[in-house]
Amino acid sequence: MSEQQTLSRFLTEQKEEVERRLPGYVAHLDSPEILVKAMRYSLEAGGKRLRPILLLATLEGYGVSLEKGYDTACAIEMIHTYSLIHDDLPAMDNDDMRRGKPTNHREFGEAMAILAGDALLTHSFEVISKSPYLNDMEKAKLVMLLAQSAGPKGMVGGQVADMEAEARDDLDVTELEYIHHHKTGDLLAFSIEAGGILASAGEEERLSLRRFAKNLGLAFQIKDDILDVEGDAEKMGKPSGSDVTNGKSTYPKLLGMDGAKEKLNWHIREAKEYLLQIKRDHQLLHELTDYVASRTH
Repeated sequence: MSEQQTLSRFLTEQKEEVERRLPGYVAHLDSPEILVKAMRYSLEAGGKRLRPILLLATLEGYGVSLEKGYDTACAIEMIHTYSLIHDDLPAMDNDDMRRGKPTNHREFGEAMAILAGDALLTHSFEVISKSPYLNDMEKAKLVMLLAQSAGPKGMVGGQVADMEAEARDDLDVTELEYIHHHKTGDLLAFSIEAGGILASAGEEERLSLRRFAKNLGLAFQIKDDILDVEGDAEKMGKPSGSDVTNGKSTYPKLLGMDGAKEKLNWHIREAKEYLLQIKRDHQLLHELTDYVASRTH
C-alpha cells in the first residue's frame, strides 16, 4: 500500500471513528433537551476533524494505542466546534452557513447558540477528567495545556486580536502571524503536543512537536486565507470572500497571492524540518503536513 493510500485510509477511518463517538459524549446529559439538540447539531455537522486526527496520528507514530487518545481527541473537537458556533454569531463574523448547513444561531437563535458553545467548551474538560484511559498526571497536564491553548493566552486572545485588527490598514505580517498563531495555531499545536503527553515523550521531543505544530498551524491558516480568495464555496460549505467582506487582514492582502503561497511553502518546509528531529515513525504527520498545504476546503 502506498503512503498516500495509508494516509487516505487513516483520515477516513479516524474521521468516521471520531464522528461515531462524538454524539455519545452529549446524548445522555442531564440537560434541557433543546440545549443538547443545539450542541449535537454543530458537533454532527461534519468537517475535516483535523485536530483529533493530528492527535491520533501523533499517537500512531509513537506506537501508542489510539484508544488512549479518543476522549481527548473528541474534547478538542468540542472546543473547536464551540469556537465555530461563536465565530459565526452576528457580533463576530455574522455567517449564515457553516459546513453546508445553516449556522447554529440561524437554526436555534443567538442565545441558544451562545449557550451551546459555552456547554461544549466546559463539557470538554469533564470529558478529559473522566477518561478511564488517563492517569491523574496526564489529566492534569492535558487540562492545563488545553486551557492555555483555548483561553485568553491562546485561541480567545487570538480572536480578540483578529477583531481589533479588522479594517486596519497598517497591520504588518508580524501582527498577522500573532493572530493566526493564537487564533488557529494554538489548538492545532495542543492536538499534537497532547499526543506527545499521552505517549510519555520527553521534554526535548515535546519541544520539537510544539515547533512543528506552530509552523503547521500557521500554514493551515495561510491556506485558509488563500482558499477564501481562490476556494470553491461549495466544497468549503460557506461563501468565499468573507474575509474581504469583514475587513480582515490576510496573507494575500498583505503579501499578494504569490507572496502568501511562498509563505505557506516556507512554513511547510519548517514544519517538516522539526518533524525530522523526532526519532519516531511520523510518516503520517509528514503526509498530513502535505495535506494541509494541498487541501481544497
